[in-house]
Amino acid sequence: MAENHPVGFQWVMEAKERGAKVLHVDPRFSRTSAVANIWVPFRAGSDILFLGGLIHYVLENELFFRDYVVPYTNASVIIPEDFKDTEDLEGVFSGWDANKKTYDETTWLYEGVEPVKAASTGQGASEGSHGGHAEHGLHAMPDLCKYQRDLTLQHPRCVFQLLRKHFARYTPEMVEQYCGVRKSVFLNAAKTFCTASGPDKTGAICYALGWTQHSNGVQMIRCAAILQLLLGNMGRPGGGILALRGHASIQGSTDVPTLYDILPGYLSMPKFGEESKTLDAYIEKYGSRTGWWYNTDKYIVSLLKAYYGESAQPENDFGFHWLPRVTGDHSHQAYWLDMLDGKMDGLFVMGQNPAVAGPNSGMERRGLAKLNWLVVREMVETETASFWYESPEVKRGELRTEEIPTEVFLLPAAGHAEKDGTFTNTQRLLQWREKAVEPPGDCRSENWFAYHLGVLLKEKARRDPQPRHAALLALKWDYSIEGEHREPVAEEVLREINGYKVADGELVPGFTALKADGSTACGCWIYSGVFPKKGENRANQRAAKGFYGHGWGFAWPSDRRILYNRASARPDGRPWSERKKLVWWDFESKKWTGLDVPDFTQTKAPDYEPPAGAVGDEGLSGDKPFLLHCDGFGWIWVPVGLTDGPLPTHYEPLESPIRNPIYPKQQTNPMALAKARPGNEYAASPDAHFPFVMMTYRLTEHHTAGGMSRTLSHLAELQPEMFCEISPDLAKKLSVTPGEWVTIVTARGAIEAHALVTSRIKMLTIDGKPVHQVGLPFHWGYSGLVKGDMSNDLIAISEEPNVRIMETKGLLCNLIRGKRAENLDAIGQLREGQGQR
Repeated sequence: MAENHPVGFQWVMEAKERGAKVLHVDPRFSRTSAVANIWVPFRAGSDILFLGGLIHYVLENELFFRDYVVPYTNASVIIPEDFKDTEDLEGVFSGWDANKKTYDETTWLYEGVEPVKAASTGQGASEGSHGGHAEHGLHAMPDLCKYQRDLTLQHPRCVFQLLRKHFARYTPEMVEQYCGVRKSVFLNAAKTFCTASGPDKTGAICYALGWTQHSNGVQMIRCAAILQLLLGNMGRPGGGILALRGHASIQGSTDVPTLYDILPGYLSMPKFGEESKTLDAYIEKYGSRTGWWYNTDKYIVSLLKAYYGESAQPENDFGFHWLPRVTGDHSHQAYWLDMLDGKMDGLFVMGQNPAVAGPNSGMERRGLAKLNWLVVREMVETETASFWYESPEVKRGELRTEEIPTEVFLLPAAGHAEKDGTFTNTQRLLQWREKAVEPPGDCRSENWFAYHLGVLLKEKARRDPQPRHAALLALKWDYSIEGEHREPVAEEVLREINGYKVADGELVPGFTALKADGSTACGCWIYSGVFPKKGENRANQRAAKGFYGHGWGFAWPSDRRILYNRASARPDGRPWSERKKLVWWDFESKKWTGLDVPDFTQTKAPDYEPPAGAVGDEGLSGDKPFLLHCDGFGWIWVPVGLTDGPLPTHYEPLESPIRNPIYPKQQTNPMALAKARPGNEYAASPDAHFPFVMMTYRLTEHHTAGGMSRTLSHLAELQPEMFCEISPDLAKKLSVTPGEWVTIVTARGAIEAHALVTSRIKMLTIDGKPVHQVGLPFHWGYSGLVKGDMSNDLIAISEEPNVRIMETKGLLCNLIRGKRAENLDAIGQLREGQGQR
């Protein structure tokens, strides 16, 4: 966090100065490690072993916050007798179909809960099907409120006891043997972390790509959620789990998404099949009888009205049939493989540089060479725009410029200081920024480009009114424009995102005002309230009031700074302690109040019990803080929504130096997609040709793939050359001297870099054998002021099964002294001799 999120890290340092303990768990010693109280180096890819060890430590030492866990989590809920754990089935959960390579997740439901089956479409689940209750035959969200509980947590089939059994083998000794963390170091870290629990203390967990980019990354984050729920650290000040975002508005690009499988506000994109035939079928599938997602109908109808305006009417399902359908895996990794197979005509690239930033980027460059057209919008000519004449493949003669059919359009883009709009940062905070200067020359904003492209496409469709153009013709596209360059008015876009009443355009005050009858329109329901009335752009407020910053920007939803903050009070509504109070029940005024906007119905009393047949929010009792879950619990056990299991389980990375020590018969996540094919090969696990563990990471001085930093002289000077970080032990083993050239080889490719020999990376002892790790930054390419080989050339195109991100940590490599051109024969021998699978 100090290395890659230094502005946010100032608050960690302030907390430390007040007595907070900082623990840094990372294979590399970095700027964060330098100021941490405890640094824990470990083997990349063994995260669930380590986190499972922490869970085991909490359970075995009775350190969980019982008064929080029993009422607020599903630890007490009973699971059916026919459920089988990975401990019973040697690495897979019940419901596993080895032929289809998928789970029937209905086997993970609570005791007494009946699954709701979808009508058959005659189509089986494909490799491209997305997870959650959207797949595998489960139609509507089951009624999880029909649970059975044991409040003593003693029932052998309650979640708490299944959790204890599941992690029983994740002992400190196991952590030492397979993570490479000395037992004494682990116990010190575990003891320290567990002190941040109880009525008067909390602890937070921060993570970034170190957890995200794994073949079981979602389950790593699930481990963190389990830990925080056991320790009572969710929904409370100083607690929670913070996903550190890569730059200013990555949070915004998932809220108002650039993802293929969700709509704004985390509404699911309809998938081809029965669920997408009617709007009612979609709402039945993705809504829930109880909890806040009961309002799915209000949010999807308001979104459709924002999209299609007057064309969206009740008699045509508000234009629901115009939405695209997900027909398979349309993620980044999958469409690049489609590109390689000649299945894509063209691509827009805006704010990305996949020619050097994508996994197996050499393979992605070859994919670009099979397009008919490519549009790149950037502030500089990136490698993605110049691949056709200066890529390594062209330089080596593997691609010939004159034979590449791709027509490349490089369009100049405005920088963030050259346009109006909002960023949504790591803490869900929308902050408005005003244009400081006009963009130079032909540079234009994203709003300008999207708006004017839409105008041209709608006009083209108007001249050719085929049925397939109906959605484009129906699209509401009437934004005001201003200035010499006819720029769309950004505040008008934000007002549309906030939502308004269709009849008179009056802005709605928040998402509770949205309706399912077509009388409201809203571009993103979770942002509703950011512009509650004319002239009040809350994202542009700069007058912080109080410790949590209300009055400075707008945190979705409803300017809540801490989600699920009803959990910051006891079940009876009183604060856990004076020191850790946040929101509480005011017994005199009969409403929730406090230091934050209550994440709970303001007038719902702590002792409220839902009457028979109650639905939506009224279907949850007054002591259920987690209102987006249909049972109101924090989920230690995930009964629906994940493809690869209700509990986290240790699997090795897709390439590993060892076999899975927990489940020898199940080496890797059975639901992960390796996408193995020629050019995207994998080493065996283990593989003598590739004995070292490889990981990629960022540097403070550069930004992502370097497109915004390698062209700036003052940043380029600070980190001028590509390097690989190795330990003194590995340098000695290979007779490598500091600064000399080495070649790094994987089953996919080979790159060259300077050797940075440093004790910041330690040799680890794993199962009695030495294991060396190699660290590679990923900021260089073949354009800019400073150039270097691309570490992403070494990464495989793979997919974690829930969010479809690639694995960039814990893969295998080898190192050879000298530059790549000097080692072509050795590289060929390694890749020919590898134990490919």
